[in-house]
Amino acid sequence: MNGLVSSILEHYNQWVTIFLMVAGLYVVVARGNMVKKLVGLSVFQTSVYLLYISPGKILGGTAPILIDDPNAVYSNPLPHVLILTAIVVGLATIALGLGLVVRINEVYGTVEEDEIFERSDDE
Repeated sequence: MNGLVSSILEHYNQWVTIFLMVAGLYVVVARGNMVKKLVGLSVFQTSVYLLYISPGKILGGTAPILIDDPNAVYSNPLPHVLILTAIVVGLATIALGLGLVVRINEVYGTVEEDEIFERSDDE
């Protein structure tokens, strides 16, 4: 039992990533409100950021600047650079989604999927 608890505590960042991923996916699939779906998408994107950044840091690793020590351990900067790009793309995606939700609300008067489907069937 003690080994299980220590294993969970050693990898807490992976557990947080899994929880956020499942929670975000659940909100996207289970909710009918489009704004809530965008919030779920944002939570899911955050979990993907954590998924890539967590293994990118090496304990005891230094910045990738060449030094005279041949035994130096370097952290890889590539995951962090990729995540910066992903954050910008994620913000643009959420902004576009919110813009579409505003336009849908203007046309249909609601952001609930069920009500929009009912109103589009009537037309």
